[in-house]
Amino acid sequence: MAQVQELKAEARTGTGKGPAYQARQKGLIPGVVYGGKTDPENVNVDGRTLERHVEAGHFLTTLFLLDVAGKKTRVIPRQVQLDPVTDRVVHIDFMRLAEGATVRLDIPVHFKGQGESPGLKKGGVLNIVRHSMELICPADGIPNEIIVDISKLDINESVHISALDMPKGVRPTIARDFTIASIVAPTSVLEEQRAAAAAASAPAAEAAPAEGAAPAAGAAPAAGAKAAAPAAKAAPAKK
Repeated sequence: MAQVQELKAEARTGTGKGPAYQARQKGLIPGVVYGGKTDPENVNVDGRTLERHVEAGHFLTTLFLLDVAGKKTRVIPRQVQLDPVTDRVVHIDFMRLAEGATVRLDIPVHFKGQGESPGLKKGGVLNIVRHSMELICPADGIPNEIIVDISKLDINESVHISALDMPKGVRPTIARDFTIASIVAPTSVLEEQRAAAAAASAPAAEAAPAEGAAPAAGAAPAAGAKAAAPAAKAAPAKK
């Protein structure tokens, strides 16, 4: 489950591009805290500290205790804006999470059991349909990842969401039993199967006579050809 991290911030009085630019010049990242029954609050967060959390991974699924002048609020990052040139964080949005709240998040999917999968041992290929899943999670039980076991998966078999044991209180946002991954035959095998199926369904071609060969007996004369003249009676020899 996601660990709660402490993060210090300071209140930001000004709004707009000017105060935000001034904050970045001081090594601070402007942000806003919203949600719950309290009005949105503008804050500044230390840039280096924030970048370390972003680089550590799972940032958008990590809970923070945001400390603003001694007042601590449980929040979760909802949007991180990056500079298009430097890829550095330039703005961040936090959402407040009260006790008993739930949140909709994209949780990454990871796989185990590749070495034991009979389908992969036969040369099959793991076809990942979903690298992440959108889940509704309780604020106190946000998973860092969803592990999918494929150790018993054979070729042409798949694993669906209904086969997973989800953490307590966690449920997918999609109601249907969707596919997460499957094992498919290698491309060479699929091409051979398609070629064999195409050959089986094609009509048998009639054998054409070889060039210059005599027509079969009883064959009809070619179109436009003159019929053979009847044999002439032998004329009597001259005396």
